[in-house]
Amino acid sequence: MEKLLPFTMNDLAKITNHRSGEIKFGEKMITVPKGVDTLTFLKTCEAKYVLFGIPEDIGVRANFGRPGTASAWDSAIRSIANIQHNRFCKGSQIIVLGQVNVSAEMKEVENLDFHDIDDRSKLSQLVEKIDKDVSHIVFNIIKSGKTPIIIGGGHNNSYGNIKGTALAKGKPVNAVNFDAHSDFRILEGRHSGNGFSYAYEEGFLKKYFIFGLHENYTSKSVLDLIKKTEDRVRYNTYDSLAIRKEKEFNQEMISALEFIKTDYYGIEIDLDAIPNIASSAMTLSGFSVEELRQFISFFGKNKNASYIHICEGAPDLGEEKNNHLIGKLIGYFVTDFIKANNSIV
Repeated sequence: MEKLLPFTMNDLAKITNHRSGEIKFGEKMITVPKGVDTLTFLKTCEAKYVLFGIPEDIGVRANFGRPGTASAWDSAIRSIANIQHNRFCKGSQIIVLGQVNVSAEMKEVENLDFHDIDDRSKLSQLVEKIDKDVSHIVFNIIKSGKTPIIIGGGHNNSYGNIKGTALAKGKPVNAVNFDAHSDFRILEGRHSGNGFSYAYEEGFLKKYFIFGLHENYTSKSVLDLIKKTEDRVRYNTYDSLAIRKEKEFNQEMISALEFIKTDYYGIEIDLDAIPNIASSAMTLSGFSVEELRQFISFFGKNKNASYIHICEGAPDLGEEKNNHLIGKLIGYFVTDFIKANNSIV
């Protein structure tokens, strides 16, 4: 895992706000000790969850989006380190692995313009490089018997998550995606809008359920493609659930789970599905934070839930005085997943 920048105990200590009479996650979370082989440590450590970040927005740039998702990991790990370690959720269940080293790639895209055809090709090639690194890390975590919790970057990273999981499990896997967009667009070079279609085309993704599509932002060609593959790709829309009330939220979660739970599956969370969350495709209309927390809890509580990926949050695009709030929100999602997943008998 040479593309991994490891997180150390010293890094944790720097971001943990110690307070008398309290125990924070940052005091209990585990890091790989210096000089110890990462894979050996993962296989022998008792903690079940492995947290790592992907601080990039290259896939977002390649998809005409607003850069900023690179800042989510730093915000999230600072917030997670300061969650209270108590009977409800324990920091000692988490190994903080570190972050994918994308600094060279991020430097390379600073002056690239998506509207330029040559630059667009370069952006896609850089996304492919990151795909390889992400799938390699996810593969190794799952092969070690652990559950990855992946933070940050664009939704292009769904491809690496799915591929890494499928390779570790030795067969195609399923995914449920809480998202305003399908990310099932045409294969035109890699970006944040086609992670799932590439994973599907290449045989890593078996069944795919998109939860809460926004009707205004889903093209006819994508809807036609989904219709052709409805035995393996299904969806519901936010509008049918929350506006017209034709479908009921809890019942739709049950239906989606029935569709994907026959095999290992990933939980993909795009923060642009929540109103007023700074992201590359920010919205004013969408599900509530509470509904998303219920969604994570519901899908996390199944033995086939193999990873969770929380992406597209962009603290750099948020209000300057409150740009810590996205990290705090991600912290809630991480602990909701762990609490639900730990309750499986």
